[in-house]
Amino acid sequence: MKTDIILAGVGGQGILSIATVIGQAALEENLYIKQAEVHGMSQRGGDVQSNLRLSDKPIASDLIALGQADIIIAMEPMEALRYRHYLSPDGWIITTSNAFVNIGNYPDQQAVLDELREMKNVIMFDGEKLAQENGVARSVNMILLGAASKALGSISFEKLEDSVRTIFGRKGEKVVEDNLKALAIGRECE
Repeated sequence: MKTDIILAGVGGQGILSIATVIGQAALEENLYIKQAEVHGMSQRGGDVQSNLRLSDKPIASDLIALGQADIIIAMEPMEALRYRHYLSPDGWIITTSNAFVNIGNYPDQQAVLDELREMKNVIMFDGEKLAQENGVARSVNMILLGAASKALGSISFEKLEDSVRTIFGRKGEKVVEDNLKALAIGRECE
């Protein structure tokens, strides 16, 4: 079993939290894990990308080759498209439909969404709306992780929940509960 994941978004959207929760859960499942250096996090609003590799066998490299990613988890639709050349033919893209327009030459938003809709194996939803409607406005990233949870292979949803409790525990019970709620909301997205 192996699962190669590209995590993509914009600085400040919570990509590192998604990686941390998946990593902690993978360790609890006794999986091997390698994460490539995260690029872009030094600038809020800059693009952020990381490779996360999980396996039941030792992993030689922390980088995912072109056409080999099983999953792209993207907080922003253009970032999902930016890394699509890494996706395997049967891979999944899980992304929000919410554009983070922080550059003057951001492509036409409707064209970006249309291109994603034409691809196979795409789960796309309005994460901001779901978060607002459910009172977890700061947890869009955990909604996205919940939506990706079915594609994570041998990581159980319960281990993701335990990981959320561990990672966010020092921030207080309200933060933990909001993130668990967001994870459950995302689990229902299809």
